[in-house]
Amino acid sequence: MESFSQFPATLTLIGANVLASLYAFSNPAFLIGNLFDVGAIRQRREWHRLITSGFLHGGLFHLLINMFVLFQFGQFIESWIGTAKFVIVYFAALLGGNLWALLENFRKPDYRALGASGATSGIILAFCLFEPFRMLYVIVFPMPAVVFAILFIVVSAMLAQRENKVIGHEAHIGGGIAGLLATIALEPQALAVFAEQISAVLGGS
Repeated sequence: MESFSQFPATLTLIGANVLASLYAFSNPAFLIGNLFDVGAIRQRREWHRLITSGFLHGGLFHLLINMFVLFQFGQFIESWIGTAKFVIVYFAALLGGNLWALLENFRKPDYRALGASGATSGIILAFCLFEPFRMLYVIVFPMPAVVFAILFIVVSAMLAQRENKVIGHEAHIGGGIAGLLATIALEPQALAVFAEQISAVLGGS
């Protein structure tokens, strides 16, 4: 109960993702009706998919990875900027990621995707804004958060150009950028915090 009172939005979003995903695993009609589907969005104006698809996952492993990331980083962002602002950042990243994916695949009506990766990408980049030199472990390789953020965007942009990809890298880019911009808009002092830490490490005053 204490954890919930400290991070209510993070834990509620994890619960919503788990419940929706588990239900979709055994209900194909629900899954098909709510995943990200370019054709359905363009032709039938099913705009709800831009949000609902972010609460569905392609399997248990996919769900666990995204929820682990959300738990690890979400609690920090929620405690730093507050619950209400955290929720706005989360949904801005979710929507931004799917809108980016829609633009990238606008002429591919058969393109489909699902998952919270766009939203979690925004949360990760927001974390990097506040803690640019916190060491993050990518697989087994440690690197400063700011380095990870740069590599994340660059690598995602490169992988998004590949044909027959199975990961929605477009949503990672759009979600990461949207989450970062939403955080700055809601917490302008985050830029000052970021600049101070960069300046201190580079030897500035």
